[in-house]
Amino acid sequence: MKSAVCLLSGGLDSATCLAFARSLGYQCYALSIDYGQRHKIELEAAHRVAARLEAVRHLLVHVDLDLFGGSALTDNIPVPKGGLSQGIPITYVPARNTVFLSLALAWAEALGTPHIFIGVNALDYSGYPDCRPEYIQAFEAMANLATKAGVEGKLRVKIHTPLIQLSKAQIVKLAHELQVPFGLTRSCYDPDPAGRPCGQCDACLLRRKGFEEAGLEDR
Repeated sequence: MKSAVCLLSGGLDSATCLAFARSLGYQCYALSIDYGQRHKIELEAAHRVAARLEAVRHLLVHVDLDLFGGSALTDNIPVPKGGLSQGIPITYVPARNTVFLSLALAWAEALGTPHIFIGVNALDYSGYPDCRPEYIQAFEAMANLATKAGVEGKLRVKIHTPLIQLSKAQIVKLAHELQVPFGLTRSCYDPDPAGRPCGQCDACLLRRKGFEEAGLEDR
């Protein structure tokens, strides 16, 4: 059976991406990153989602991006509330997806699989530069130049981005079709101590928009 490494944050998009890979018949190795994010509730969600969606293995890797700061998700900077940010928001974490994909690439090469899934989206999203199709294409090209398996022609790395051109409503509908456990996922950037979403950050507003436009209930 074909296998794949799937990046899993614990949010709706990454859970849908994992479920989609499973629906295609992949044995999935779920990879979550503790990068020093303040909203660590998402890591607990990732553990639950990986188990429910029957990942072969769920690996949690620690990378202290909070040492660098520069983001409201890792530094002592307020998370913007009350409206979708214009431009690249302060919740952007410097080089986050490059770090994540590099770790996924290392595990994929060790496993002997060329397939990596990531739930990036370039339609209804917060404007992060490392979610765009041209970025993914550039990383894929680099991956095939940078790995032993790629240079020797044993593997041709493929970065799968099944959600990249979907609206948030389309993602919600796809998740519903794939029976993604909505109630296990967590998207909020600034949850309260009990893990309840703030309802006002970009991630909460985009999630609400998606469910409303899809005509579905967010459980």
